Amino acid sequence: MSSSSSSSSSPSEDSNGNGGGGGARRRRAGGDYEGPSSSRRRAANEVWPEPFLEALATQVAIDAARSAGRLAAAAALANVFQVCSTWRAVSRSDLLWHRLTRLIWRRTQLRHATWRHEFLYRHRTAHNFRTVRYSYYTLHFDHSDVESPDGLTCRCLTLSDIHLACGFVDGAVRLFDLATRLHVATFRPQYGHLLGQFSVAVSGIIITDNTRLVFATLDGDIHVIDDVNDPEQQQQPRRVHLGAVLDDGVLIDFSGCRRYWVGLYAGLAGRAFHIWNGQTETLTFIGGSLTDQDAVFGWRMLTDLNVFVGRVRVSDGQNSAVACTATRIIDNTRVNGRVMVLDLTNEEVRLSEQPRRGIVARSVDVSREAYVIVDNRGRAIVRRVDTLEEVCRFNTMVVEGGGGMIGCMNLMYWLMCADGAIRVWEVEGGIYRNMFRERLAEEVNAFVADDRHVAASSGSTLHLWDFGGGDVEVEEEEEEEA
Repeated sequence: MSSSSSSSSSPSEDSNGNGGGGGARRRRAGGDYEGPSSSRRRAANEVWPEPFLEALATQVAIDAARSAGRLAAAAALANVFQVCSTWRAVSRSDLLWHRLTRLIWRRTQLRHATWRHEFLYRHRTAHNFRTVRYSYYTLHFDHSDVESPDGLTCRCLTLSDIHLACGFVDGAVRLFDLATRLHVATFRPQYGHLLGQFSVAVSGIIITDNTRLVFATLDGDIHVIDDVNDPEQQQQPRRVHLGAVLDDGVLIDFSGCRRYWVGLYAGLAGRAFHIWNGQTETLTFIGGSLTDQDAVFGWRMLTDLNVFVGRVRVSDGQNSAVACTATRIIDNTRVNGRVMVLDLTNEEVRLSEQPRRGIVARSVDVSREAYVIVDNRGRAIVRRVDTLEEVCRFNTMVVEGGGGMIGCMNLMYWLMCADGAIRVWEVEGGIYRNMFRERLAEEVNAFVADDRHVAASSGSTLHLWDFGGGDVEVEEEEEEEA
């Protein structure tokens, strides 16, 4: 079972502010104004039509989010609803809260009783990240089916609203229920010809619609479980792509969304990117030279767990992928890492940054709106995915060459783990917020975050932090009764 410790108090924020990002430029938050507008003046005692008031409330929330961050939207809305009883009545419109939840929090799936509850829950959860208020757990599973110590090493993690999926070196994908924190299923690939000790190690995992799971291995095989709750599919995942290592190279990373799957390969020239249509499961593109200089290191990943070549991450909201390679020494010569942004709709490179010294490939990640790059001196750059505009820069307070640097992000925050310590920054302004209480003793192999959870794998231990905003429906009922 799981061991846990919960937090009921919030550590104070660091008074040093942004840690070196004082000149940060703030990006836009929220979406474009949607709704009717009117320039006609009305008398003070005239009734304002509900669609107009909904549009006004929406615009007020968007303006507040743009100027002061997403968390400012709730306070701005509260001021609007206090004007009079007519304006307060608009706060009961579920259509309004649906629109606000989509524009402010980028959520389109209802997980609570109403869209108002959904908005409040997302607000509280984001505030918990800011104040580092969470519950911490370690996850456990039966080791009886693990044949070697290496099989306990988790290489990649993926979160959905319901599950945490963990991909291991021996090819196993273990699924945990986030509500109970119990291990509920294990998926294994169809083993073929093994070209190296770790050829079946999991490269990446995609979960869509909270039920469909796709995972890939270093040898290039891709398997699908259409319904993770179906016991029959748990026994035999469906292989939809048979890897060809000698023709394509090693599938070093794998990411995607409902529409696209993207594989990053290393080992052969001109075949860095493979793109699939995620709905038809067909391969639509092969090309790219991002990993050409890392061919030897790609092949070494089949026999050496300590080699890391590059990373690819897909931004679901922008139909884009961000890929990078690490800076390394080849033949006594420093070869700088590179970053590319791909337009998945047109299968073309939108941005290819000049090679940069010190890129830490494990500290590049993307959200629905932005991506972050960190170098080995701890300097972070945030850019918008859609326009490639620089949002801000900040210092992650990591000394040059800081041990085990690895990062991840969600919609609002950047999380960096270095030397076992996990720190939090706001993406929109580069402001340092706080540090997790737990310090991870062993090197972190995988690190992932979404808008509620953070998960990490260090050594053979799986860690989970839950920042959930509580039961908003029950709390509201209690307030009404009081």
